[in-house]
Amino acid sequence: MASWNEINLQLAQIEQQTGDPAALDQLRNAYINNLANIRGRNVICYYSGWLHINQNAFQLSINDDDMNGLMNAIHGMDRNKGLDLVLHTPGGEVAAAEAIVKYLMGCFDNDVVAIVPQLAMSAGTMVACACKSIIMGRQSSLGPTDPQLNGVPAAGVIEEFNQAVEDAKIRPESIPMWSQIIGKYHPTFIGDCLKAVNASKGMVESWLRSNMFSGDTDCDEKVSAIVDKLCEHQNSAMHNRHFSAQELIDVGMKIELLESDNVLQDAVLSVHHAFMTTFQRSSAAKIIESSGDKHWIIQVAQIVANIQQPQ
Repeated sequence: MASWNEINLQLAQIEQQTGDPAALDQLRNAYINNLANIRGRNVICYYSGWLHINQNAFQLSINDDDMNGLMNAIHGMDRNKGLDLVLHTPGGEVAAAEAIVKYLMGCFDNDVVAIVPQLAMSAGTMVACACKSIIMGRQSSLGPTDPQLNGVPAAGVIEEFNQAVEDAKIRPESIPMWSQIIGKYHPTFIGDCLKAVNASKGMVESWLRSNMFSGDTDCDEKVSAIVDKLCEHQNSAMHNRHFSAQELIDVGMKIELLESDNVLQDAVLSVHHAFMTTFQRSSAAKIIESSGDKHWIIQVAQIVANIQQPQ
């Protein structure tokens, strides 16, 4: 495995030997192609730099613009080889995640494996659940699917509203207090939250049934346990909760452990460290890159420009 320090040493050597400012790109491409050769499959890396960028920007999360990057990555691929999708994302729009899943599964006839070197949260977890299996290490985590509306956890709003109703029945004197709390939401917001929660749960359940557990005799039992774990707000308690590979194995998810294959572990973590170094040493904010050296990059400057545009 190329560690963080080793990646930086390799970059220094390339820059010294060639003077090429694209050394970061060369190094990532080499490691991505190495992973593709080991697996004998296509590889697409979907990486957000949200851990390195001090901005809560739309472009850092899963959104409809990502489809352009994925289309660029897939163009010219031999789709019969299947796809390994390397995910590192805080999540994002549920509708965009749904479109991405439909596109990828259609292109590769459901032969998509998710690889999570570190974090695939929220809508990223939903995308991983749509795959036929997930490869994770001890350091890897998925998160609750818990959709957000205007930055507010939809399930939390529903929970708060239900608590207000029950409390008002038992203690009528609490009604003025709850009126102020619930009154901060616009008239259709609670209904929108309920729809978002039901939609995300329905997607995860449908995708698990149609791919990861397709044909399994105990499909219903496994899917129910996983949906309870990932999609129920009372079980996760917080939006940024981290679920380890072992926790997911315990509820029946098809998880392959990186530690069971040293060659694969080295290849995946080398890819991951190359991307993390890129975010640390460049203005890249999001990268969608594939075996075959195709890349699509959003720069920090583009995010700042979009934020400054009048709404």
